[in-house]
Amino acid sequence: MQVIRQDSLPLTEIARELEGEEHGGVGISLIFVDAAPGKGPRLHRHLYDEVFIVQEGEATVTAGDEERVVRAGEIVIVPAGAPHRFVNSGDGPLRQFDIHVSPRFVTEWLEP
Repeated sequence: MQVIRQDSLPLTEIARELEGEEHGGVGISLIFVDAAPGKGPRLHRHLYDEVFIVQEGEATVTAGDEERVVRAGEIVIVPAGAPHRFVNSGDGPLRQFDIHVSPRFVTEWLEP
């Protein structure tokens, strides 16, 4: 068993990240998003599915040709290969868990 403090994970501008490969070869990777209004990643894609579990706030998610506003309590499944992004479109923090169905992050950035 491993116990990992979330605040010990690497920090990006909007999230902490756990890469499964670095923690005993776990088959998934996680992103713990805590984004301010207007923040979110630029357009990208993965060769694996990604699942967003919105815990607090509101996000506008674009996946392929579809755009949806999602809120706390909703789950978004983005299929492998679909270009996607999200932005905190609410007035408060956006807190969500992103599950990458991969032991490591493999991201192709589609915008600079």
